[in-house]
Amino acid sequence: MKVLVVNAGSSSLKYQLIDSDTEVVFARGICERIGQEGSEIDHRQLIKGVRYQKEMPMSNHADAMRIVVDMLTDPAFGCIGSMAEIDAVGHRVVHGGPFFVESVLVSPEVIKELEGCRDFAPLHTEAHLMGIKACLEVMPQVPEVLVFDTAFHRTMPEEAYFYPVSYDMYEKYKIRRYGAHGTSHRYVSGVMQDILAKAGKTKDTKIVTCHLGNGSSISAIRDGKVIDTSMGFTPLDGIEMGTRCGSIDPAIVTYIMDKKGFTPDRMNEYMNKECGFLGITGYNDARDIERAILAGPNAPPDPDNPRPDYYRARLCFSILHYQIKKYIGAYAAAMNGLDAIVFTAGIGENNPRLREEVCSGLSFLGIEIDKEANDRAVRQPNVLKLSTDTSKVFVYMIPTNEEIVIARDTAKIVSELGKK
Repeated sequence: MKVLVVNAGSSSLKYQLIDSDTEVVFARGICERIGQEGSEIDHRQLIKGVRYQKEMPMSNHADAMRIVVDMLTDPAFGCIGSMAEIDAVGHRVVHGGPFFVESVLVSPEVIKELEGCRDFAPLHTEAHLMGIKACLEVMPQVPEVLVFDTAFHRTMPEEAYFYPVSYDMYEKYKIRRYGAHGTSHRYVSGVMQDILAKAGKTKDTKIVTCHLGNGSSISAIRDGKVIDTSMGFTPLDGIEMGTRCGSIDPAIVTYIMDKKGFTPDRMNEYMNKECGFLGITGYNDARDIERAILAGPNAPPDPDNPRPDYYRARLCFSILHYQIKKYIGAYAAAMNGLDAIVFTAGIGENNPRLREEVCSGLSFLGIEIDKEANDRAVRQPNVLKLSTDTSKVFVYMIPTNEEIVIARDTAKIVSELGKK
């Protein structure tokens, strides 16, 4: 089955065309600056190894979707003969709120319920709705499936997801821990479970997965089920991120609002877009921060390639290392043990220094890092073991693949339609 996987942002649309049977990716790409001047597509046909980049007017997501279909069916850059070869569309959805606990087939009722998730992730939900409606407009006969990042976390016990606010806040407004990045945590933990099974560990597996990027979250997964995760009611909770502050004393919120005269919307924007790496260093890209650390405190300024101040860069990453270690240690306690740690996503897959510093602070758990293997694990497409053979805990770098999970769920649900 050929599944078109779609991840719609407010002004972007990422896509992959995947054969769900072989899990071969035929093509991938992104439409950017949708609804803006200078909108463009970057399309890659992976079978032929060709790439197409061009500025093209896209007034909305439906325009972008038509261009995507044109690219996929183009004689030179495409990989299918016609749109009829697309069997299903699978959408990544960030937040399912209290309504969705598993992947679902799109219907008018499902869309209405998704609209009710705006309060939980307003920017993401609106973008998802635009992507879904664009596909329905361009491919009305093709079944569509929604795959929710929050769904994997719905196995958390009450003591993990419940906030100690008044109970009526939970009943009326559904305030609880929902988590995020669930599709990524689901994929890499599944790969890690297979590795543990081959090593003879098939029951009561205890894994901590670290999805570390511009947005980051850490999950405790026991026997394939999430028992806790760092992101909470929204993706603002948890560890320090690219522009998000992560967990802070709630009193800081009202204190800053009073001192700065911020409205609730302005305070929300501040915590989501002006804190984290950016707030501490002036840069939100971990690669810039790492470059400043490697340059050292006495490196002369480079006007052609500016970087953060060394001391602020070091502080920023010290906070990050410390917080990751705290979560791993806490989750090991919550699970009464630890079999494996997984690093994934942009920073997790490509920053050996971070992985080494995190794991060196967990030696009390019997963790030993193979420094040479860890140093090699940069921009590698394959699963790599980072721990020594004598380490009591497995440590792995596993490249995430959310699109494959979406394609699998979509194919399963659409295949069931044919049996009815």
